[in-house]
Amino acid sequence: MRTEAYLQFNGNCAQALEYYRQHLHGENLFLMPFRGTPGQEQVKEDWYDKIMHGSVQLGPTMLMGSDGGGTEDGAKGMSGCSVCLSVDAPEEAERAFAALARDGSIQMPLQETFWAQRFGMLKDQFGVAWMINCEKKPA
Repeated sequence: MRTEAYLQFNGNCAQALEYYRQHLHGENLFLMPFRGTPGQEQVKEDWYDKIMHGSVQLGPTMLMGSDGGGTEDGAKGMSGCSVCLSVDAPEEAERAFAALARDGSIQMPLQETFWAQRFGMLKDQFGVAWMINCEKKPA
C-alpha cells in the first residue's frame, strides 16, 4: 500500500506539474485536459484546456493533480497538510528547497534539526505547502 498526494490547483496545474518535473527531477509528465473527455461537459468552455488529471513521477512516488472543475470555489489552497519531500543528501535538500522556495514563502528555513541533516518548510509559488526532509543517518 502507498499513499500519494493529489493536489488541487486553480487553473495552473500544468505549470505546477511541469515545474516539479523540471526542478525535482521528475519523469513521465502526463497532462489530460478536459477537452475531448466526458469531463468537458462539467466545465465552462474557457476551462477545456485546463487539466482534468495530471501526474509526474518523483522517484518511487507519483505526484498527481487537477485543476478541479473550474468552479467558482476552485482550489482554495492547502490547509492543514503539506507534501513531504524526503531526500538522501543535504545537497539535494538544499537544491530542492531553493527551487520550491523560488517565488514562494518560507515558513521554516532549511536547517539542521535534532532528527534531520536538513529540514525546512515552505509554500511554493503555486500555493502548495512542502516539507523538505533529509534525515540523519543512524549512529
